[in-house]
Amino acid sequence: MAVTGDETAATGDMPTYQIRAPTTALPQGVVMAASPGSLHSPQQLAEEATRKRELRLMKNREAAKECRRRKKEYVKCLESRVAVLEVQNKKLIEELETLKDICSPKTD
Repeated sequence: MAVTGDETAATGDMPTYQIRAPTTALPQGVVMAASPGSLHSPQQLAEEATRKRELRLMKNREAAKECRRRKKEYVKCLESRVAVLEVQNKKLIEELETLKDICSPKTD
């Protein structure tokens, strides 16, 4: 059974609904499609399993390749940060030594 709405109802504020019989000519109890296992031969199932496996392996290779690329980028970023921090640390050590020289009493 199907329910359809009629937007042009006489009242104008609420649509009226009409119940229709389904248009299919199949008798009740008839199955539309058989189970997936009964439609394919064992050879077709094996070919499909092989195809799915190859597709999964290809996707896995691509994901691994992308993961390695991201890791390389991350390591380069860390190396760059280390270089900047080493320079900053060297400057701070030099500044500290300069300030120690200025502030310490000279004993000649």
